[in-house]
Amino acid sequence: MPTPHVETVKVDELDCWRIRHNGAELMVARQGAHIFSYQRQGEQPLIWPNPEAVFQPGKGIRTGVPVCWPWFGVFDRNPQSVKAMRKGEQPAGAHGFVRTALWELAETAIEGEALRIELELPVPAGGFPDWPHQVNLKLRLLLDDRLHIQLTSHNLGTDTVTLSQALHTYFAVSDVRNVQVEGLDGLAYIDTADGWTEKQQAGLLQFTAETDRIYLNTPTQLSIVDQDWQRRVQLTSQGSNSTVVWNPWTERAKALDDMADDGWQGMLCIETANVLDDVVSLAPGESHTLGVSITSITL
Repeated sequence: MPTPHVETVKVDELDCWRIRHNGAELMVARQGAHIFSYQRQGEQPLIWPNPEAVFQPGKGIRTGVPVCWPWFGVFDRNPQSVKAMRKGEQPAGAHGFVRTALWELAETAIEGEALRIELELPVPAGGFPDWPHQVNLKLRLLLDDRLHIQLTSHNLGTDTVTLSQALHTYFAVSDVRNVQVEGLDGLAYIDTADGWTEKQQAGLLQFTAETDRIYLNTPTQLSIVDQDWQRRVQLTSQGSNSTVVWNPWTERAKALDDMADDGWQGMLCIETANVLDDVVSLAPGESHTLGVSITSITL
């Protein structure tokens, strides 16, 4: 049952939960178990506050932490092992189907100084249309001095299931042209904005154009260094060896109906992911947890 820390609210057409604990406020839409706001008292927001975000049934929310599952990105770009999981002939939307599905608030509890929130995706009898697999999916949120997000897939079926996934986080930044990402130096990446060519990162990642990259074999810790806001946003991942970094820049932003033409300046996506060869294969009875912990440190 909900605790006094959790209240149900309406944002436009969507049912949401407002969660407050230990000086932090978290907003989560029931559709997609989608975190769309996270801010600690007296600090700049950690999640990009997109004023053009649309809160309508059946439409993904362009901010926060979309849950991409059981495939990431354009379906046809996924490995064959992921594509083999899908049945039927209907076109496959980008980023899977759970980001517009209705989740349930399963449990809330206080654990020491932390507030734990458990969200669960109900599975229809026979599985989801065109994806008839019995996989239990839970999203655990833990609020202490940081935000911990854990997406756990548990295979309840009798066949091995392969999936790709991401916690597609939109971070708030002062100006993307003035921030840097630490932790990627020397890593190979796929530059999807340049014909899916493989390249190597040299030095800190800085932003001067549209960026859409899949970094391979990434470390568990990355940071966004934002000198204007005098902070380092630190990300610690779990169950992931790949990271997607995205900013649409000028022309791409103009083509998006749920982002202002200059909206690209105040956001940066760093997505904790399992993509390309870093997919997850679950034998019957197996589980996998993809997670990220987020905190802000003053420079």
